[in-house]
Amino acid sequence: MSLQEHRQAIDSIDAEIVRLLNERTKHVLEIGAIKTKQGQEIYAPHRERSVFQRVTKLNQGPITNDGLRAIYREIMSSALSLERSLTIAYLGPEATFTHQAAIRRFGQSLGYSAQKTIADVFHEVSKQRADYGVVPVENSTEGVVTHTLDMFVDSDLKIVSQIVLRISHGLAAKGRREDIVRLYVHPQTLAQCRGWIQRTLPHAELIETSSNARSAELAAKEKGAAAITGELAAERYGLPLIERDIQDNSANATRFLVLGRQCGPSTGADRTSILFSIRDEAGALHRCLAPFRRLDINMTKIESRPSKRKAWEYFFFTDVDGHAEDPKLAKAITQLGQHCSFVKVLGSYPNGE
Repeated sequence: MSLQEHRQAIDSIDAEIVRLLNERTKHVLEIGAIKTKQGQEIYAPHRERSVFQRVTKLNQGPITNDGLRAIYREIMSSALSLERSLTIAYLGPEATFTHQAAIRRFGQSLGYSAQKTIADVFHEVSKQRADYGVVPVENSTEGVVTHTLDMFVDSDLKIVSQIVLRISHGLAAKGRREDIVRLYVHPQTLAQCRGWIQRTLPHAELIETSSNARSAELAAKEKGAAAITGELAAERYGLPLIERDIQDNSANATRFLVLGRQCGPSTGADRTSILFSIRDEAGALHRCLAPFRRLDINMTKIESRPSKRKAWEYFFFTDVDGHAEDPKLAKAITQLGQHCSFVKVLGSYPNGE
């Protein structure tokens, strides 16, 4: 085929794609109307997961599966915005990794509301000023975000989805690396890049900031200054990334939680997060965990936090495989309650990405 023939074929295919996308969106809007009438949530992580799985299974290339998922993310984001004007609250400011994670989950077509603190994100969703919230909960290098865990003690919100985002830090500056005398960096980012900084910029003055986005904002205003930040923040403030992937651990990733008011049904591949408090007596924790062992339920995580209500009283946060409505896990949770002073299911949601 000639160049012109290829272009004519593309034009014809584009016309069909546009027609089919609109036809697809009409069905989505009809489904949204049915959900609204039945009092169901518009956003359905379990359905989203099945769509991604189905389209990637159908994919024969040359589009990569990641590329196809990105395309469908925006198709679904556009449809969500037509169903209802959704607002997503996230730990800000704009262009942070939490913002990036929120966009990765919900796409570009929805409204986003940056919040100053994790507590503010919870409050915005609780007060229904936002439909969903996105907060960090765990980094593979630095561990859990304790404030997020603490907020769940008194909150009625549910975990409806999770996002695992690979964290790639870069050195951003308008000048050359050898001219850098001042380095803006968030404390957690500093911890994740300390080895690289000591090897590469040992004489630079380190100034801690409130966020990676703030680091980029400050570095953009000063000669001889640089920031360690993410690609989204560097782009937002017009800073070229002069070196990429400078984190000490190449497997560095952060897990984010999506907060909502209603969990989806079981998908057969779910995770459930549970909060419980034990009685102050010998062997109490062992007895609490025994039902999961007896019923062969995999426990993937457990963290303890002071209750802040009574001295030496602790809450335990645990993640287990399965959905709270699955008979085996439901039985384990019931038995857990027999040995605990307090049990709360924080949410059941699709496991993995």
